[in-house]
Amino acid sequence: MLFTCIGNESVAQSPLIEIPRIPFLSQDGLEDRGGVASSLEILFFLTVLTLAPAIVLLTTSFTRMVIVLGFLRQAIGLQQIPANQIIVGLSLFMTVFLMRPVGTQIYQEALRPYMDETISAQEAFPIVVSSMRSFMLRHTRKKDLALFHHIATGGQAAETVDEVGTLTLIPAFVISELSTAFQMAFLIYLPFLVVDLVIASVLMSMGMLLLPPVLISLPFKILLFVAVDGWNMIVTSLLQSFSM
Repeated sequence: MLFTCIGNESVAQSPLIEIPRIPFLSQDGLEDRGGVASSLEILFFLTVLTLAPAIVLLTTSFTRMVIVLGFLRQAIGLQQIPANQIIVGLSLFMTVFLMRPVGTQIYQEALRPYMDETISAQEAFPIVVSSMRSFMLRHTRKKDLALFHHIATGGQAAETVDEVGTLTLIPAFVISELSTAFQMAFLIYLPFLVVDLVIASVLMSMGMLLLPPVLISLPFKILLFVAVDGWNMIVTSLLQSFSM
């Protein structure tokens, strides 16, 4: 009984915990439209940051580069060299290098004026979308664009590219990137395939049927790749493929 009384007295004397007020949920905050707008802008930017990896994958040159470099590793016959982290990192930095003019345009025309509060977010967003659309349209095949627009509009043909929606343009751009990447991968595979065939024919003529040809051809494929300065050729081809 004594402990109960002491406990009740300590609870009664303990200070009350003050619940923090959320400005834009309080009555005063509802009158402050600026606080609500700032909170919505923060929520919007957090959503964009969450979707940033998907945006980088689907609306830039990253897709083509990472696929070509992955096929190159398979063509040589290397399983984990270069590592996936190196391939993704190289593709990412090449994408940043290639997309620098687009990024500079977005910064000068949209991001910097928005940070200087000379334009609103509603005015900056269309500028960003327009810059990305210009890049994607330059590297999207017309038949891929026509395919998705035909499906999206129920068979109507677009008279100008401005009539094609951004959500229609993105999958068409991705399909075009995949097609171009696979075409480049085929050209990369050809010389290494010739090396494999030559090594296999030599081993068969020598009666060494139990010796795996891949084991013998791997050093020759690496030697061929180094002799022709393969990395320079691959990177040059990738960068020049976006300048066409």
